Amino acid sequence: MTESKPPSGLAAEAYIVVRHRILSGTIGLGQPISRRKLASELRMSFLPVSEALLRLEVEGLLESRPRAGTRVRIPSAEDVQGHYVVREALEVQAAMRFAAVATSGERAELTKLAARVDGLGMQDDRALYQAVHLRLHTRIAQHARCPALATAIERTHALASIWYCTLRQPEPSDPKSRHRELAEALCDGSGQQAAAAVRQHLAVAMERSLEVLQPYFKLRKTTGTTFRRAERRPS
Repeated sequence: MTESKPPSGLAAEAYIVVRHRILSGTIGLGQPISRRKLASELRMSFLPVSEALLRLEVEGLLESRPRAGTRVRIPSAEDVQGHYVVREALEVQAAMRFAAVATSGERAELTKLAARVDGLGMQDDRALYQAVHLRLHTRIAQHARCPALATAIERTHALASIWYCTLRQPEPSDPKSRHRELAEALCDGSGQQAAAAVRQHLAVAMERSLEVLQPYFKLRKTTGTTFRRAERRPS
């Protein structure tokens, strides 16, 4: 996938607004986005709005079809599986580096952050859970002393945040210490133990993402190439 350049000015404003709405679940999977309505709401011309939506499409958050419009992208099961393959490749490396180079203070911070994620996991504030969950995973890469790895992990979490953090609601049967166990393996184990813990952590996340997305997979089969145009010109 081609890397997009960061938008500037009005395009940056539109990008931030739409991205936040997608990641928070305000705009759901499959929901159309009208450039005309968005431009009017933000008091902008079509050009910066189109630039912002194009970047979100490149990032995998939106999809467009000729003569059909733009909508929040509905993934296929293969998309989700491929996404977690990429996440595993990135986060295993980060975990192994973290286990080797993180300071005692950084390990203590990670342990505390993991406990907060687990605590928020049983609450209804999914936006806050999403934000702290992202912070936990990016902190691992940041403390692994590899800025490029941290940036790549932060980008991959955008899709996972929609699939797992926003759509899935907590259940009584959910483990209460999943992230604390991950942090413990990274902070107290060897590089290989840290890698194994991350693989297991992501395997569970992929399984739950596939489960919660089942209705959307069916919707994609029905409307994948024929979804309704987001904006119509008056006849």
